[in-house]
Amino acid sequence: MCLILFAYQYHAEYPLVVAANRDEYYARPTQTADFWKEAPDIFAGKDLQAGGTWMGISKQGRFAAVTNFREPKEQPDNAISRGELCKNFLLSQADTKTFTEKIDQHHHLYAGFNLLLGEPSDTNTLQLSYYSNRTRTMRPLAPGIYGLSNGLLNDPWPKVTSGKAALQNILDNHEQPSSSALRQLLDLLLDQHIAQDDDLPSTGINLEMERALSSRFIRTPEYGTRTTTVLRLDNKKTIDWMEQHHDQHGPCSEQTKHTFTLG
Repeated sequence: MCLILFAYQYHAEYPLVVAANRDEYYARPTQTADFWKEAPDIFAGKDLQAGGTWMGISKQGRFAAVTNFREPKEQPDNAISRGELCKNFLLSQADTKTFTEKIDQHHHLYAGFNLLLGEPSDTNTLQLSYYSNRTRTMRPLAPGIYGLSNGLLNDPWPKVTSGKAALQNILDNHEQPSSSALRQLLDLLLDQHIAQDDDLPSTGINLEMERALSSRFIRTPEYGTRTTTVLRLDNKKTIDWMEQHHDQHGPCSEQTKHTFTLG
């Protein structure tokens, strides 16, 4: 996952709204989001190469999503797949603090990552927290609108800043449940606007690639946005999950939608 825009306890009807793009090599095999046969309580896509996932939620209300931290020169040998982090949290019964403390003991075995974790809380919703092995701190998040790409949380990259503003605008104009809001959230992720050079982050890659990766929707000959996902959790614990899959030819129009209730 390379762009996650999310509203946490911002909207009165929806404690969590997530709009996210997973960017990956087109050749990497992927399974569409569904309940896993080997773990029926988990709803997530699956990386068929390493077996993990980039984003998912369990029927018990555990949520996980991961993005890579872009640092081309800092890749450990035989690194553990970062998709394992999400899968292991969704399968675990450990609280977020215990889980991230265990990860932190082995932080050097992973390439850089950002991890969003949600667990049921005493307020009948979920507590969302953020951890990165580049800061090595876990912090519970306050209500608000956030953006996460391949830097740290809320780093002001152009697609993060513009994406947060677009997400807020959609939520502020939809006070009641609406399927059109879900479609608008998907559409905001399909934006292919390339940022101006002066606004680009400097992450250690060449300028041409920095430009190509600056849009919300990415398209290069071998790598790009593979999956666009919107997750919406309402106050009755109902999940709406809408998704589109893409290939090297660009955005695809076919959408799939799943609705289910957390236990």
